[in-house]
Amino acid sequence: MTTATAAEANLMRGRFITLEGLEGVGKTSNLETIVSHLQDHGIDPLVTREPGGTEIGEALRKVVLGSGHQMSAMTELMVIAAARLEHVNTVIEPALAAGRWVVSDRYLDASLAYQGGGRELGAEQVLSLHQYIGVTLQPDLTLLLDMSVEAGLERMHTRGEPDRIEQESLAFFERARAAYLAQAQAEPLRMTVINAAYPLIAVQVAVKDRLDDGLQEWLGDRPAIGVAPMGSIESNVELGECHGRST
Repeated sequence: MTTATAAEANLMRGRFITLEGLEGVGKTSNLETIVSHLQDHGIDPLVTREPGGTEIGEALRKVVLGSGHQMSAMTELMVIAAARLEHVNTVIEPALAAGRWVVSDRYLDASLAYQGGGRELGAEQVLSLHQYIGVTLQPDLTLLLDMSVEAGLERMHTRGEPDRIEQESLAFFERARAAYLAQAQAEPLRMTVINAAYPLIAVQVAVKDRLDDGLQEWLGDRPAIGVAPMGSIESNVELGECHGRST
């Protein structure tokens, strides 16, 4: 492939946007904000989630989050990595290659936070496993919703019965939050931290502002690829289901 051909292919390629954050930070509402804002710009995103996004991934999600399943930290990581491999190979990468934009509720940064930080496996072990299995795809933009662990868990406790991860200790979530913030500090161009402690409308404004920066960078004056009629959403996972806990 020539340099010119590669550049043209990159222009045709879809963009990959991920939303991250701990329990109670408002991912459901802000995922809807991301999708509607992209639609307002004529972009028809594929909406998906992790763990999940495929038939196998959704089955593995139940294993990871089911309160009746006990497993070691490494087993948990490997199950999630297996679901992610299937997700990338059969859903995310084909969509991007076809020019479709993809919005995912969690991705690899979640494993760096929850398994690398919370489970104390470390970022190097998480990344090494993913490199070994060939999951090297990086998002074009990651929005990290952040607030104090205590405040987030207080919100979470109003949602009903907690899953296996949600039952973890305060110290676990503090480690996960620290890992998230460390990753954001290491990759400031890709990851944007948004203070989720503010009222929802203020958080949504911040989300839209960062999306607008990305749209200007990626599209400039060019029309978006893969436009859809206003109000149209095709989701790999029903948008209303994306409130489920993603690790």
